[in-house]
Amino acid sequence: MALSKEPYRGTRDFFPVDKRIRDYLFSVMEKTALSFGYESYDGPILEEVELYKAKSGEELINDQIYSFVDRGERFVAIRPEMTPTLARMVAKVHREIQKPIRWFSIPNLMRYEKPQRGRVREHWQLNVDIFGASPSHSALEILQVVITLFKNFGANESHFEILINDRNIVDAVFNQLLQTSAEQNYRLYKIIDKSKKLTPEALEKLINEVQLSEQAKILFKEYLNMSSFDEVQTFLKTHRLESSLQEFSTFLELAKSCHITPFLKYDPTIVRGLDYYTGVVFEVFDKHPDNRRALSGGGAYAHLLKIFNEESVPGVGFGLGDVTLRDFLETHKLLPNFDVASNDIALVMNDPNSFVALNQLASSLRSNGFKVIQTLDCLNFKKMFPFAEKKGALFIGFMGGDEVNQQTIQIKNLGTKEQTSFQLNDLEKIVNHLKNK
Repeated sequence: MALSKEPYRGTRDFFPVDKRIRDYLFSVMEKTALSFGYESYDGPILEEVELYKAKSGEELINDQIYSFVDRGERFVAIRPEMTPTLARMVAKVHREIQKPIRWFSIPNLMRYEKPQRGRVREHWQLNVDIFGASPSHSALEILQVVITLFKNFGANESHFEILINDRNIVDAVFNQLLQTSAEQNYRLYKIIDKSKKLTPEALEKLINEVQLSEQAKILFKEYLNMSSFDEVQTFLKTHRLESSLQEFSTFLELAKSCHITPFLKYDPTIVRGLDYYTGVVFEVFDKHPDNRRALSGGGAYAHLLKIFNEESVPGVGFGLGDVTLRDFLETHKLLPNFDVASNDIALVMNDPNSFVALNQLASSLRSNGFKVIQTLDCLNFKKMFPFAEKKGALFIGFMGGDEVNQQTIQIKNLGTKEQTSFQLNDLEKIVNHLKNK
């Protein structure tokens, strides 16, 4: 039986055009994180399964991880997420290094999921986290990183919005207002998380199954129907839950002062991980009707290091996958054209005696920081320019018999069509010409 030429289901081959796109996404991610003073980190692609059990729970372990027993009888998994590795690394060093800790990474991750639009089994994800600073200030900075990142890709508030909530508010509504049990809370969280996808009848049915009092049902529905920061503040003050508003109000004031509120919208259905997040939570949503989905998510957490019996160190972070990001950029026509490679100059010949001279020039130009592609065989004149254009060259330098005899090279700017002759040994003039484009 012949071997399949297709990659494993849910993974992707990155041919040069796709790799150019991925490199572009990564470069903007890295540039943005570095501009805020975040430092790059990485970890192993394999971790012991116990690490994921401690942080992520049974659903991930039972249904989504790629796991196996290695030759040393250790139960390990290909990393499905980066946060447990991050927690392990921070737990190891947080007492010795200066805070706040600002770290970012772009790891590849694998989960056994059903491949569909925006979701594959192997993907890359930008993770940005800050530890050990004021939760309100940290949440503000993380959202500024998010907004700046999308702006750096050419997006603005017409393209995306950030739906935001606070787990302190949700917990206060459940525990103090509805006075529900832990089991009821868990079921209500699940209902909230999927409420937007349910019909009114289906939502009503699920709420009834939780066996709330009639008054609690009314209040829960009132909570679900809120859609602005003013509404949630009024709701909490009316029901004397102002204490749960304190940190969120501080954050909102900061967000207003720093001019990011045009991107923010209150949404009571944003709750994120049930046992993980402890403060502000958010999801970035695409506004385009053809791609109306979550692009990124994150929030504040306080107890991440407790799985290592370490003290609580407050943190805020977010993750953004390469698949959903590319879909977003393509949907809004914000992705540059990467159909061709990018080179500064193509050096071509139609006389084999020019090969060595061109090769020496190519080496000199590369030493000066230029991207140079050289033909290894002779081309006739008609094929020279198509070759250079397909390689994305800004200039073409060519030599024939006359140039070999005169030790010259013809260099043409493919944009302006200006052509200039240079002596091969006059490297400084050639370099300056290429730099001035």
